[in-house]
Amino acid sequence: MATLREIKTRIKAVQNTQKITKAMKMVSASKLRKVQNRMLDLRPYADKMQEVLISLAKGADRESHPLLAFRPRKTVEIVVVTSDRGLCGAFNTNILKAAQKGIDEFKKSGFEVSISTIGKKARDYFKRRGVPMRNSWTGISGNVSFLSAQEISNNIKENFMNETIDEVTVVYNAFKSMATQTVTVAQLLPLAPIEEGKEGSAPESAAADFIYEPSMEAIFDRLIPRNVDIQIYRALLESSAAEEAARMSAMENATKSCNEMVGRLTLQFNKARQAAITGELMDIVGGVEALKG
Repeated sequence: MATLREIKTRIKAVQNTQKITKAMKMVSASKLRKVQNRMLDLRPYADKMQEVLISLAKGADRESHPLLAFRPRKTVEIVVVTSDRGLCGAFNTNILKAAQKGIDEFKKSGFEVSISTIGKKARDYFKRRGVPMRNSWTGISGNVSFLSAQEISNNIKENFMNETIDEVTVVYNAFKSMATQTVTVAQLLPLAPIEEGKEGSAPESAAADFIYEPSMEAIFDRLIPRNVDIQIYRALLESSAAEEAARMSAMENATKSCNEMVGRLTLQFNKARQAAITGELMDIVGGVEALKG
């Protein structure tokens, strides 16, 4: 049975851990508010830009811009977005499971798979398994900027136009609410056509009515590369907000667990102290009885 000193030391250690988890929750809450505002401001712009460009591309020649080109798929790139740090529950695990599932499916279909990672957790996951990565970016989690998104986007666009890769899919956690983060798998390149009958889809006839000013080439040259930048930036912001929300939830659960553990240890301490006092009283009573004899 643990001694009183050992139990007291354990209580102190758990209380110190509880202080850390409380502090981490507060830090994550502060970071979440900042990144959430940026993410919510970007969402409508990113959605509408993607929708408009897909509608424009639907009525255009797919060879009118290199980033629109559909070609036989040989190499598919999967960009996996995770965090740089842990202590955020199943946030990274869910992403890595979805990415691995996608990789296995593409390989089963006979495609070559190229992997790029954003975040240390994804990089370390594939490195431990000996999986080669085309590129890897770290240090972005918690410090998302448009310049970082452009750097990643430029690398992807260059390799797509050089035909090193034929299709690009991004896997990331989308922020839904404080308690919910949704694993999202989105095709980045080439622009996927809108499905007929899907909500928000443009009618077939609308594609033929567009008037391009100053020209279709000028519009696509300016907007399509920028759209890739915006979609990468959106994925980074969504992932960052989802990460902080997941960490808040994890730290709140850890704080509650610490509180419950302190309660159990305190009860154990009181029982042990009561047993010790009872033992001492029995020794005293035994001594008195011995003296009487």
